[in-house]
Amino acid sequence: MTTREPAAPAPELDPRTLVVHAAARHAAGGEAGRTGPLSVPIHQTTGFAFDDADAIAAAMAGPDGDFVYTRRGNPTVRALEQAVATLEGGAAAIASSSGMGAMSAVLLSLLKPGDHVLAQKCLYGGTYAVLSDLGRRYGIETSYLDAESPEEIAAARRPTSRLLLLETIANPTTRVCDLPALLAAGREHGLLGVVDNSLASPILCRPIEHGADVVVHSSTKYLAGHSDVLGGIAVFADRELHRTVWTRAVELGATPDPFAAWLTIRGLQTLAVRMRQHGENAALLAQRLSAHPAVAAVHWPGLAGHPDRAVADRLLAGYGGMLSFDLAGGRKAGRRFIGAVRLARLALSIGGVETLVTHPASTSHRELGDAQLKEAGIGAGTVRLSVGIEDVEDLWRDLAQALRGLG
Repeated sequence: MTTREPAAPAPELDPRTLVVHAAARHAAGGEAGRTGPLSVPIHQTTGFAFDDADAIAAAMAGPDGDFVYTRRGNPTVRALEQAVATLEGGAAAIASSSGMGAMSAVLLSLLKPGDHVLAQKCLYGGTYAVLSDLGRRYGIETSYLDAESPEEIAAARRPTSRLLLLETIANPTTRVCDLPALLAAGREHGLLGVVDNSLASPILCRPIEHGADVVVHSSTKYLAGHSDVLGGIAVFADRELHRTVWTRAVELGATPDPFAAWLTIRGLQTLAVRMRQHGENAALLAQRLSAHPAVAAVHWPGLAGHPDRAVADRLLAGYGGMLSFDLAGGRKAGRRFIGAVRLARLALSIGGVETLVTHPASTSHRELGDAQLKEAGIGAGTVRLSVGIEDVEDLWRDLAQALRGLG
């Protein structure tokens, strides 16, 4: 059985308030009434000078000492880490230069050759690729689950099982995991619970409150929110686990540049209002797409027919700004559609203020064969739509003209 500190108590402020103030508060040391800048300063430096040999030696001991070298820690990066840890209700966080940098640091730190991972089938393609590589290189095997019931975990567990990997909202199928039930089952069998919360953000869900040991974000997505910065972050429920991963992450060198951290902090302040608008726009588009004859199915947790609607209602404070839909014409229709949109942009990422569209089978999940795509719940004609914050009627007109072009 793994050990874990109790979940952090609920913050005194609503998350919609915390996103505005958390980073600046941490950068100022949390001192009430202190005179200082409203914006977190950018400490654009590679290192920090000392006037005492013992002091610099002591600073090298771990993640909580004085700043020495930006790969090991930086005040601007630290402000981001502390802000997101606060938002997620965690003890500490590690920022990285990309979401896959954060996920890779966690997996490489917590797994060893011969270990076994339990993961849901509908994972982000990059995470699936890393798990496949770990299997080839180190014999770290992964069993993929539907992740619909705790009984699956008991049935798939082995003596070498180490980690349970889930996504709050799956990319691109939008399936919603019952985190409390699944994470509790994993803990019963001694598994560390790692949850990718990128699509929900801490505005919609805080997985540590539901039993997660580690929460990972591609901060490129909703946290930063403006398609102008790459980043990732891992938040830890306890400091011992944070220190374990920090040691490996420092050596991997996946550290973010201070300016990238600052851009993420800037974006973080509008996260709550952006998530609200993303979700409102997605709701209307999902309803209209569901009624269109060229669309075979729409996947968005807020729809009445979504298989996880009841779980989403219980777990999430909103249904998110990403949806996917299956075109009746299959792969050919999917590729024609993404080439026909005019306002929506054909681009790989999600979570920006602009609407983005992709065809997962030929882009983000291209590593998967047809059988694997089917297992993951992705069709050859599935289109992923990251809904932006534009006027929703403008967005609908664009989608409608692209659908008409399918005949």
